[in-house]
Amino acid sequence: MKVVEGIGEVRAAVAAARAAGAGEVGFVPTMGALHAGHYSLIDAAGAGGDFVVVSIFVNPTQFDSGEDLDRYPRTLAADLAGCAARGVDLVFTPGAEEMYPSGAATTVHVAGLTDRLCGASRPGHFDGVCTVVSKLLNIVRPDAAYFGEKDYQQAAVVRQMAADLNMPVRIVVGPTVREPDGLAMSSRNARLSPSERAQAAALYEALQMGAEMVLDGRGPGEVRGAMRRRLAERAPSGEVDYVEMIDPEGLERVEEIGDSVLIALAVRFPSARLIDNIRVDLPDAGP
Repeated sequence: MKVVEGIGEVRAAVAAARAAGAGEVGFVPTMGALHAGHYSLIDAAGAGGDFVVVSIFVNPTQFDSGEDLDRYPRTLAADLAGCAARGVDLVFTPGAEEMYPSGAATTVHVAGLTDRLCGASRPGHFDGVCTVVSKLLNIVRPDAAYFGEKDYQQAAVVRQMAADLNMPVRIVVGPTVREPDGLAMSSRNARLSPSERAQAAALYEALQMGAEMVLDGRGPGEVRGAMRRRLAERAPSGEVDYVEMIDPEGLERVEEIGDSVLIALAVRFPSARLIDNIRVDLPDAGP
């Protein structure tokens, strides 16, 4: 496994792999602090391609505050060991100066999809995500890039960006990987206190309850209210950012449920903000 910090080194390594006959280049962009969710994407990239690239870069432009950026977990040695164990071919670990040289003045913005959910709660967040992902895709030039379903809105935004900018890359979304109690795996979970960690299991409990209510024919307003009450009861240390029922394609709030609905939520604990979602497909949707 090769580990590089420079953009030119990445391009040279990928070009050499293609010249040597690599049929497909798979890319997994990460901010490090890798866990089983990341490794599932890396495994998928390895199964689908001949040359796997992973980036580890804590992107400063997508954070709400400098304090949040400073507190983001960084475990580079363990991350590299995990990548090596899974047969990753190339790891790109740039510094902020490499990705954002002095004088950089371009930001990538996707309208519409970024106006709601996490976009409404974290202004500018998705501009930072889109800018860094577009840069990484232009640097690596993979055939396929892999993202996790836990960050459902992010994956939708990146897919829209890639299509709008005619990027020759396939966006692959892998399923959410969960802890035994249902908590979606996230690098931010490591920041939770023991009490917060115990309460965080309520996020998936609330999503499951909401899914059951949808299948029972309950309306969106009733489901949202019940989920908020469950979160207030089971996760008192958390402040509910949003509980929404949305169209899985356009991410717009729905007041009437059709064939499918995405239930999404975000809860802000003192130590970390967590997000999760669950999609419900109705077997016999009707009037």
